Amino acid sequence: MRFRHRAAAGFATLLLPFAGLVGLASPAEAATSATATYAKTQDWGSGFEGKWTVKNTGTTSLSSWTVEWDFPSGTSVTSAWDADVTSSGTHWTAKNKSWNGTLAPGASVTFGFNGSGSGSPANCKLNGGSCDGGSVPGDNPPSAPGTPTASDITNTSVKLSWSAATDDNGVKNYDVLRDGAKVATVTTTSYSDTGLSAGTDYSYTVQARDSADQTGPVSGARAVRTTGSTTEPPPTGDKVKLGYFTEWGVYGRNYHVKNLVTSGSASKITHINYAFGNVKNGQCTVDDTYAAYDKAYTADQSVSGTADTWDQPLRGNFNQLRQLKAKYPHIKVLYSFGGWTYSGGFGQAAANAAAFAKSCKAVVEDPRWADVFDGIDIDWEYPNACGLTCDTSGAAAFKNLSQALRAEFGSNYLITAAITADASSGGKIDAADYGGAAQYLDWYNVMTYDYFGAWDKTGPTAPHSPLTSYSGIPKEGFNSAAAIAKLKAKGVPASKLLLGIGFYGRGWTGVTQSAPGGTATGPATGTYEAGIEDYKVLKNSCPATGTVAGTAYAHCGSNWWSYDTPATIGTKMAWAKTQGLGGAFFWEFSGDSSNGELVSAINSGLS
Repeated sequence: MRFRHRAAAGFATLLLPFAGLVGLASPAEAATSATATYAKTQDWGSGFEGKWTVKNTGTTSLSSWTVEWDFPSGTSVTSAWDADVTSSGTHWTAKNKSWNGTLAPGASVTFGFNGSGSGSPANCKLNGGSCDGGSVPGDNPPSAPGTPTASDITNTSVKLSWSAATDDNGVKNYDVLRDGAKVATVTTTSYSDTGLSAGTDYSYTVQARDSADQTGPVSGARAVRTTGSTTEPPPTGDKVKLGYFTEWGVYGRNYHVKNLVTSGSASKITHINYAFGNVKNGQCTVDDTYAAYDKAYTADQSVSGTADTWDQPLRGNFNQLRQLKAKYPHIKVLYSFGGWTYSGGFGQAAANAAAFAKSCKAVVEDPRWADVFDGIDIDWEYPNACGLTCDTSGAAAFKNLSQALRAEFGSNYLITAAITADASSGGKIDAADYGGAAQYLDWYNVMTYDYFGAWDKTGPTAPHSPLTSYSGIPKEGFNSAAAIAKLKAKGVPASKLLLGIGFYGRGWTGVTQSAPGGTATGPATGTYEAGIEDYKVLKNSCPATGTVAGTAYAHCGSNWWSYDTPATIGTKMAWAKTQGLGGAFFWEFSGDSSNGELVSAINSGLS
């Protein structure tokens, strides 16, 4: 059985332009006319952000600039902006873009980069000459100010105060950031923000600036909710209504956080699992950093309607999720680690569960986005069993990992897990101590889909997400009701079980029989992967022709598909309520129609 989460994921790589180097100006031309100053503006352990400022200190215009420096071995530039950055070994060169090379007397320009390693630049040259104090020995950027406190909160305003940053040459002022965008620069350690919306969540951070205009790291984040009512009511009922948002969906699928708003889905869900963080060397880590926190959004693409700026501390999906939570305060966001592709690292993680938990908390509580995530979701496919790879950690490993996570995160964070739904005798549910681990977790996302599919190329055709067994089902124990019953029997409370719904279908081709159980010649054609297709496509290309075991199937031409519709989801939600389940979850948002038909069916079915 396969529970494939990450099918045909698209990735974009941010490439540096490695154009040929051009001739540099002579030292005599530039030695006394301009300076280049470096500052490390952010440091997140595994990497950092650096910025160079080039300033024309002469009396005539500068027509171009080139900054050179050396990094120690192990430190390198991974992406850059506002300059063309190239390297030769450990020597780095940054040349102006076509639009920012000219500097009038007294003018300055800044370019930046993300880097890996921990070294600092040395041997700075500007246009072939001295940088005239480029790295400014002894002039370090300021420290991070204290996390702001909030007082005098009203419907439309809040007063913020923070402890001062320190700097070897003195702090000049502070930038106040709301939801990652600068709203004010002040010389004191307090600020009153006005013009806010009633009943809305905001996140505030502060950043210090010294007399050389070097900025230090951003402070911790302070969440503030204004008084008064919000115009976006939460969904009704007390059930969990959770959807997975895929990090890579912003590429080929062109699905962004704002789509949750335009589809109407954001007002009908309670939780989002952001998928996926990776598990490397026994530790949690951000996977695609560009999509997660660097991708810039224009005003029309953004949840808030405000365009990202090149120098704001947080962009990408994380900033969009922050804006979504401000607009829909009832939504909680969890960072999901693992999945089909990244579960291979859990075996090493389980060998030192405490260290793994500590690394996960460090990612979740990174000061750049600490206010975005309300918990963590572990998607280990599968403990002590086989998925993309086989795990031999033992039956107790999953329980031990869950216990370590709860010990590290405490009671204020949500901790959940996506788990197998294989209820066959001696199957994957029997391979790990899911009953024992439940005491440490808020709920399980039971992956009650992908039971059958075209990995069995010749069939028999069968619904991939049957609610119950039926006459002719290819394997007993491969259905939702059996999985839920088995987990209950192992001591998992019903209220900690969420029923899984796939927002996609699985199908075969070469099928002549309309009813389930037919033979096939292989997988049907899919947009991203053979044998799988989104609901939003199938509802029109191959409409349902029947139902079996509480889910729909469709026979069109020689293709046979099974998938859930609003009607079958209604049936499943009614069943979930009779079982006392905690709610439902789905994989994943982008498979739904543009008006959120399937999310609406889950919401109304559980309300």
